[in-house]
Amino acid sequence: MADAFETGLIEALPVLRRYALSMCRKPDIADDLVQTTVERAIAARTRFDPSMRLEPWLFRILRNAWIDSARRSGTRGVEIDITDAPEAAVHDGARATEAALMLRQTQAALAMLPAEQREVIVLVCIEGLSYAEAAEVLEIPRGTVMSRLARGRVALAEKMGIE
Repeated sequence: MADAFETGLIEALPVLRRYALSMCRKPDIADDLVQTTVERAIAARTRFDPSMRLEPWLFRILRNAWIDSARRSGTRGVEIDITDAPEAAVHDGARATEAALMLRQTQAALAMLPAEQREVIVLVCIEGLSYAEAAEVLEIPRGTVMSRLARGRVALAEKMGIE
């Protein structure tokens, strides 16, 4: 029988994957990051405070795993996967096509933002964390989260041509 920690960990998998994808932009690497996060969370289970929300703690573990991975890859040099190809998506109707184009435009604009702004936007606007929780995950003051979010939203709107 699963306890609250295990249940919460399983329920957090989709949001962890979305956050991982927002950082690395590659599904296979995102899956590896999520797996590493789960392994580290289970190993550090005794250090988790049950009075706090589980997701911010998991986001911090995932972010640290991403930083570790980026440092390791920096010493390995550039890796190119020759099997990478854009996934072909079939859309029915003008509305679905328009939505897909807007999503791609938004993803492209989000990818052009500095990592600091992109992380805050993903955590607050997409994952629904509070400013305090995002500040805890990123290990920065709450005011910094607010200013990065404000600058990020303005920059995102400019890149998308929204006034």
